[in-house]
Amino acid sequence: MTTPYSIALHGGAGTIARGQRGEAAYHEALQRALAAGRALLEDGAAALDAVVATVVALENEPLFNAGQGAVLNADGAHELDAGVMDGASRAAGAVAAVRRIRNPVLAAREVLRGGRCVLLVGEGAERLARERGLELVDNAFFATAHRRAQWEVARAGQPGAAPLLDHDGRMLAEGGSRLGTVGAVARDRQGHLAAATSTGGMTNKAAGRVGDSPIVGAGVFADDRSCALSATGTGEHFIRACLAHDVHARMLYGAAPLERAAREAIEQSLQPLGGVGGLVAIDREGRIAMPYNSAGMYRAWARQGEAARTAIFGIDEAAAG
Repeated sequence: MTTPYSIALHGGAGTIARGQRGEAAYHEALQRALAAGRALLEDGAAALDAVVATVVALENEPLFNAGQGAVLNADGAHELDAGVMDGASRAAGAVAAVRRIRNPVLAAREVLRGGRCVLLVGEGAERLARERGLELVDNAFFATAHRRAQWEVARAGQPGAAPLLDHDGRMLAEGGSRLGTVGAVARDRQGHLAAATSTGGMTNKAAGRVGDSPIVGAGVFADDRSCALSATGTGEHFIRACLAHDVHARMLYGAAPLERAAREAIEQSLQPLGGVGGLVAIDREGRIAMPYNSAGMYRAWARQGEAARTAIFGIDEAAAG
């Protein structure tokens, strides 16, 4: 027996200005990434394959803070994180603080496939990527002129300047990008769920800093009994709130529907810690939730038989494709 598929993605949440220059380019990029995953679901592929393909597409878009176009750390280098989880088996894989893997989400999937561990960092993760035939690049591959300028604004001539989220209001005031983590969730035609998340982290972050994106139960989670979820925002707060698992627990143990579980987790667990951001999630019935407590969140979604849609602010301004 088959079920209708659903898919949703995000490209970051935060301080986003309405009517910004080039807004159409973001809608188009979101549409392209969604199409990559949706095409696989149309052909009957597994949810895990669909979310990985979607996130690869987002990592390959320089507009987003993941893969090429990632932000710079305090040393002026790029360190990338990614995580994936399969809702059917609850197997997970993640990599963190990697510098040479072109598409970190592919390395995260290889960790999952290996099954010996859940999280590999730095050189160990890059060694696995090399062994599995993944593309390695020079660290400079991830750089863009915009990210370098953004890093210089963040440092402001002070070596110890505090790190900034990619969507931080101070970056907005300086004309910086409003984007952060990227991620995707899906339910396939077999009714299984999966999630994937990838990020370049925070501008001017400490070398070696790892946020919530590769952490199971914080920035990525999937369980066929409840939901698949990918988060974006202030990573340390999402880790402390165990935000993704919080949504799962509200559903599994408290019988809360997805929309309420996701919204209340942000309001009751994340916000009291000072956390800002959002999430995309899909439950086992294919229902989609995309709550956020920031000014906006780049997102796209589709259900089988329906037109794909993208949005940055409220659903009322969503664009169909």
